[in-house]
Amino acid sequence: MSTLARVDWQRMASFAVANPRQALINTAVAYFIFRQVTKGIKTMSVYGLQKVLTHLWRAVAGGLIRTVRKAPGTGAVLQRSIDKVVKDIEKSMNVDLPGETKYETIPNQPMTDAEILAILKRRQDEPGVDWRNGRASGSVYHGGEELARLTNEAYAMFNLTNPLHPGVFPGLRRIEAEVVRMVLNLYNGTAECCGTTTSGGTESIIMAVRAHVVWGRKTRGIEKPNIVIPITAHAAFNKAAEYFDIGITVVPVDPKTQRVNVKAMKRAIDSDTVLIVGSSATFPHGVCDDLAALSDLALQKKVGFHVDSCLGSFIMPFLKEAGFPEVVCDFRLPGVTSISCDTHKYGFAPKGTSVVMYANKHLRHNQYFTISTWPGGIYASPTIAGSRCGAVIASCWAAMAKMGHEGYLQECKNIVGCRVKLQHAIEQIPELFIVGEPTSSVVAFSSRWPVDIYGVQDEMKNRGWELNPMQDPPALHIACTRLTVPVAHEFIRDINESVAAVKANPDGYSQGSKAIYGFAATVPDTTIVDEVAQGFIDTLYAV
Repeated sequence: MSTLARVDWQRMASFAVANPRQALINTAVAYFIFRQVTKGIKTMSVYGLQKVLTHLWRAVAGGLIRTVRKAPGTGAVLQRSIDKVVKDIEKSMNVDLPGETKYETIPNQPMTDAEILAILKRRQDEPGVDWRNGRASGSVYHGGEELARLTNEAYAMFNLTNPLHPGVFPGLRRIEAEVVRMVLNLYNGTAECCGTTTSGGTESIIMAVRAHVVWGRKTRGIEKPNIVIPITAHAAFNKAAEYFDIGITVVPVDPKTQRVNVKAMKRAIDSDTVLIVGSSATFPHGVCDDLAALSDLALQKKVGFHVDSCLGSFIMPFLKEAGFPEVVCDFRLPGVTSISCDTHKYGFAPKGTSVVMYANKHLRHNQYFTISTWPGGIYASPTIAGSRCGAVIASCWAAMAKMGHEGYLQECKNIVGCRVKLQHAIEQIPELFIVGEPTSSVVAFSSRWPVDIYGVQDEMKNRGWELNPMQDPPALHIACTRLTVPVAHEFIRDINESVAAVKANPDGYSQGSKAIYGFAATVPDTTIVDEVAQGFIDTLYAV
């Protein structure tokens, strides 16, 4: 006999009639318990017992710390420590330069062109990381001086244009449409596929999330949509979830390959899921998720599937032709509904251009904003911005036309070949090991005892290199660019010297990067780290 058959339904009904208030309370409590148990089972199936216990500990410990922070005595002491860290950041960044005027109000009298350009030149030459000689990881995706001159000229030609007014600038409309179509063809889009330009990868991702959220509400009646992403997916997905106040489930990756755990992602999908995400390639480790498996999963679960190729951009589509293992990361995968690609990375366009692509116009329509009742007229815009800079779009078109297929193919060979060279050199250092299985232009690496990886970062910084620190697990990465290629031998020399220096004095790196990232990894109350990060951003606007 089943469990339901053993229930005395008549007795329960009689109780409910005689005690309606108590019956309602009992039903509500039972429903709450059922929801919590169901949620707990789902969480356990996605993360596993160890991760769940870790999350629980951090939540409890973080709550205790937040309570302590509210206490008059201890809270004030902790706040002073946070304020000191923020103040130190401001001192290191906002440095007064001898003889340099601070402009806090508009000058009373117009400045001459010569005066203005002299100030701009001084500020352009303020000392920083020597990116021109390839010492910065990623950051500057330079296509060469000749290309820069061309894109600057294109920018000047379209300096006053605005895509919001296609009737005023019909040639710009044509240019923008061609940029989108060229990128679509690069990603094997069909005639039905479409897209828009955006201001960068973050906006492309936010727009893709919006399109799928609106799609879920319109076509499936989902009131509380959620998305499911790997922990290595770009933080822009978390930003989108916060902006739109939607649910987000972050699933783990395989600790060896750093690819998303597809089984965990499958368990995380529920009836309110509108979108799953895979990367081509991930920012932390340059790894491509199992996109074919995610495509199949999206079709099976009838959800959207976004491929984030902002970093892979014009590298991934050329891998096979360049002689490297192919990664299918485009519309040939039947489950793919949207793709983001940064033209301002390895497309070598000026900063401020990206393309978000969709499988069809119906999905793209969900990205748009339109209002037909505004007194200012019928208003419609494709992305977050209303007015947009036409100059960067024209410069993007110029870069793509100048580089051509052959130019991008050669740069893929050079840049990915540089990553392979650095990876092989790092693998020869006993104290270091590669994190994940890189497939693109990025290689991440960590260290073995007694060498601390953040100590290696500080030593590399002393030698002029600006590498990107990673966490969970602790690591460094370098995103190879066109500028890295000619100085690869210098990197190999300096990384060997840096490891040797840390190994010789393993206790000498308790401050610096280790202190910052060690604190961030161990403190249970993430609001403390958030407050420091907010202080950093405040510093960017300090005069």
